[in-house]
Amino acid sequence: MSQLLKVGIIGQGRSGRNIHAHGILREPEKYVITAVADGLEERRARAVEEFGCNAYATWEEMVENEQLDLVVNASPSDLHFPISLDLLNRGVNVLCEKPLAKTPEEVDQLIAASKKSGAYLAVFQQSRYMPAFQKIRSIIDSGVLGRIVQVDSTSNGFARRWDWQTLQSNNGGNLMNTGPHPVDQALQLFGTDIMPDVTCIMDRANTFGDAEDYVKIILRGPGRPVIDIEISSCSLFPRAQFTIQGTKGGLTGNTQSLTWKYFKSEEAPEQVLTTKPIINENGEPAYCREALTWYEEKWELELPEGFAAFEIMTNTLYKKLYATLTEGAALEITPEQVRQQMAVMEECRRQNPHIYTTA
Repeated sequence: MSQLLKVGIIGQGRSGRNIHAHGILREPEKYVITAVADGLEERRARAVEEFGCNAYATWEEMVENEQLDLVVNASPSDLHFPISLDLLNRGVNVLCEKPLAKTPEEVDQLIAASKKSGAYLAVFQQSRYMPAFQKIRSIIDSGVLGRIVQVDSTSNGFARRWDWQTLQSNNGGNLMNTGPHPVDQALQLFGTDIMPDVTCIMDRANTFGDAEDYVKIILRGPGRPVIDIEISSCSLFPRAQFTIQGTKGGLTGNTQSLTWKYFKSEEAPEQVLTTKPIINENGEPAYCREALTWYEEKWELELPEGFAAFEIMTNTLYKKLYATLTEGAALEITPEQVRQQMAVMEECRRQNPHIYTTA
């Protein structure tokens, strides 16, 4: 029989309840929700009724009164860092929602606290396990597209927003709210061994807060693909979520379906560079072109019965985290990788002083 891990959840909002609690309930042989903490009495009462757990008004009360194997930090974004730091200093294993922190220096403090206490620090970057992204990685790794020249990633829509996540003081804005997912994916494709050169443009378009809701990030580096990330709340017409340009073909698609085309080098006409005018079979001036045989493949999302795509990502992360906590398996999504993400975002803010002023 597998070990049953006792979990405490900080926060019972959209993340703590709708994502984490429901994700944990899908693994009843691995996890049990022992307690939750939330400042709202009605949320505590609902959790007791839904999960049969204990409920506390503060996370401090929860960890002081419960023996927990894991605490999920689904507090508001600006509290992720200080609460996670305190938990790690207490020797508590933490799964923190994104964004993990705001700066690389804050992540350094979390890593140091984790190493000192021996407690695990995991980050809920579940989009790493998006089925479409996993398929994209396997296609790239197969080599059929050749060398990858550019990757476009869009997380666009049209929305006006006026809640707490539009405020800089709450670590709001599209960069921190949505950005951790596409930036994490982008760095996996770019490579986490070096820091990319970053170019970023941000704007406030349809937001009622003081944080940005339009973000354009370009990542580049020697021998690496150019990666174009766009997170816009003023994009009314849909674009492909993923577009990849390679030396032998390309890919386009979204979370539900992908299409890629490529030619085979061994079947392509042999060409030699020439400086002479090109003529056709009639001896007339001609454009430089050739006929390539294109191969086209498609992928469609197939889900297990009862699962949505988002739930697959959450379920995968929790299964892998269980192996870490019970068997000592290495974390696949490490704090060090997330630190690089924070460094990219810090550079984005630095380049946009009209939105973010630095002390």
